[in-house]
Amino acid sequence: MVTIREIAKAVGVSAGTVSRVLNYDPTLSVSEAKRQAIIETAEALDYATPRNRQRQKAHPIRRPPARTAIPLIATVHFLDRDEELIDPYYIGVRLGIERRSQFYNSEILKVFHSDLANAASLLQSAAGIIAVGKHRPEEIAFLAECCEHVVFADFLPADEQYDCVHSDLAVATVKILDGLSAAGYKRIAFIGAEDRISGGGSPYSETRCRAYVDWQKANGTFDPALIALNNDCNDGQNLRLEVGYEHARDLLERTDRPDVILTANDNIAIGTGRALLEAGLRVPDDIAIASFNDIPVAQFLNPALSTMKIPGESIGECAVDLLVERINGRDYTKRVSIPSEMIWRDSCRHPPGI
Repeated sequence: MVTIREIAKAVGVSAGTVSRVLNYDPTLSVSEAKRQAIIETAEALDYATPRNRQRQKAHPIRRPPARTAIPLIATVHFLDRDEELIDPYYIGVRLGIERRSQFYNSEILKVFHSDLANAASLLQSAAGIIAVGKHRPEEIAFLAECCEHVVFADFLPADEQYDCVHSDLAVATVKILDGLSAAGYKRIAFIGAEDRISGGGSPYSETRCRAYVDWQKANGTFDPALIALNNDCNDGQNLRLEVGYEHARDLLERTDRPDVILTANDNIAIGTGRALLEAGLRVPDDIAIASFNDIPVAQFLNPALSTMKIPGESIGECAVDLLVERINGRDYTKRVSIPSEMIWRDSCRHPPGI
């Protein structure tokens, strides 16, 4: 496990500054450049820990027989530049893309969501596009007009003509819920967001939320009062820290409190933890927390966060490989699902045997 001191040494700041940045301390005065360096270094060092290196040795990425130089790859992010820092998971995806692109001697052209409408000429100059995160149908059509080869990372587009790589969030949600149930939790709440991009406006359409609802109904325990969803954002990041804070406070005002809160990502979990702390509640003794993504800060929280590790770096690496295959002539679609892994820590009880 990477330590705060290692991050601090790499960036050239104090361990206290690193801790406060990773814990999203709103009272900390630090430049955006320094904050970005801390978050990116935390992700990069965690990616390179001995544990992760051993995993890579045990499950090495298959390398092509010879390097094929791809001069320019464009990445198109569904977030804006400042929003990426809010959710370091996507920094992991980007680092995976950048590392794998180095193998092909490729230059990366970065386009963020707010720049997309004016980026046609830039995208047309790229050999291929990797679109990160959810994109609306009209945005997908725009990308296809700009470039013949488009691959999606961390998104499963409805149109099956496109290559993509993602982690099955429905399967991951069931893994967490089964584990929490085995650990003895009965009233499992969920904090997440509406899916206005691919959900079609239907209730509970976001993948994690839908899997949660289906699991609860299958077990005869569905209670809509245990669901809190953010719906104030059409595009970009709607799984922010403040979403967890606000919705956790709402859950605490209800008659029957949950005994564990499952959040759609680690940012929401951090906000949830703050709301519980302000209410005088202890995690996990009074209410436990579990989450998704396993961003670097998760291991440094007190208590450390139990979270489903979504392999963002591997998703980014695989997206580059899929794009190179397409550029080199593959004429059929690949849709790759990379498994997730639950990291049980101290924010909730563990299932038996773990």
